[in-house]
Order: sequence, then structure tokens, then C-alpha cells
Amino acid sequence: MRIDVVTLFPEFFTSPLQTSLLGKAIANQIADVYLTNPRDFTTDKHHRVDDEPYGGGVGMLMKPDPIFAAVESLPILPKREIIYMTPQGEPMKQELFKELANYDQLVLICGSYEGVDERVCEHLVTREVSLGDFVLTCGEIPALALINGVVRLRPGTVGKEDSLKFESFEDGLLDYPQYTRPATFRDWEVPEILRSGNHKLIAEWRKEQQLVRTKERRPDLL
Repeated sequence: MRIDVVTLFPEFFTSPLQTSLLGKAIANQIADVYLTNPRDFTTDKHHRVDDEPYGGGVGMLMKPDPIFAAVESLPILPKREIIYMTPQGEPMKQELFKELANYDQLVLICGSYEGVDERVCEHLVTREVSLGDFVLTCGEIPALALINGVVRLRPGTVGKEDSLKFESFEDGLLDYPQYTRPATFRDWEVPEILRSGNHKLIAEWRKEQQLVRTKERRPDLL
């Protein structure tokens, strides 16, 4: 998989793309991530990527021409999605990550300032995605979240791939509580059933806990 990130701040990704499982996945070429700065495609002497919005308003907008030029400089793989990170997009969910993990190429456009010229969304972008119902200072944060969520689903990223089957949202429920040693910590004990060795009862307890937790925390999922 090839992931292209169009960003004014490529240095934002330097450390995260070299860290933990994501860093290992990229080092092993499970996914290749390329950073493209639209400022490199400006034609004026000041290398401006933003300008005032027509009709007035507060703040500045990213100009369309550097973004188009940046995206058009990239190679085109057969199954490709051009994604603009914006609070107005569809929310990130596990099902979205599963879908995108099967693509050959993802192009992620990170907005800054007050966003991008609408012509970018109308004539270049194929999908708009949001991290949630809130506003951040830049699109780099949701872009990194999307990269992480997608790449971890690619074969070879997670050592025990079966673990991906037993996570929150995999069956429409939140995950069950989990414990490890010591069995007693500050007088708080691990539930006896988890120490019983009875796998059937443990499985039933875990499913019950998933239902209880989902009902309490995310009833909208039920």
C-alpha cells in the first residue's frame, strides 16, 4: 500500500512514522508513506499557499492551485482514494479502516487555516473524513490517526493477527475488561472466573461484559 500525505508540515509525521508498530510496518514496507508539501508547488516568490476568502470572513483559505499541483505530481495506482481530512466528513470508524486497508493508494490532504478552497473538494477529493465532531488546528492529526488505523490492519503489522478479531467494534460491541498479573493488586482482585481455567465460562463472562459495557458507555452501538 502507498500512502501519500499532502501537508504543509511534513515534520509533523517524522517521529510517529518511525515509532512502535507503525514504524516497523513502514520499515518492512507493509505500507510506504510519502510526504508532499504543496508549498513546493507554488509559483510566486513568497510561496504563498493561502489567501483571503471571497465574500469576506475571518481567517485564510488554502489556495487550490498548489494542492492540485501536489496531488497531480503523484503516481496513480489502480485502486486509489483521495481523502480530505475535515470535520465535515464522514466519521472515522473501524469499518472505514477495514475498507481503506484494501486500497492500493491513499492520498490524504491535510487542511490548515480555515480549510481549503471548495474546488478542491468538488473536483479533486473523492472522500471527506473526520476524526470527530470537533475542530483541530490542522488536518495532520486526523491524517495520522487514519494512517495508524489502516496500516495496523494490513497483514504483517500486528504480530498475532487473531488479536484483531477480538477488539472493540469488531462485533459491534466494546471490548471486555482485561487483567494481568498480579492477581491481587492493592486489595483489588482479578475476577475469579478469569482464573478458573474454564474457557466456556470465561467466554460467556466476556460476552456479558461486552454487552454491559456497551450499554453503559455506547448504547448507540446496540
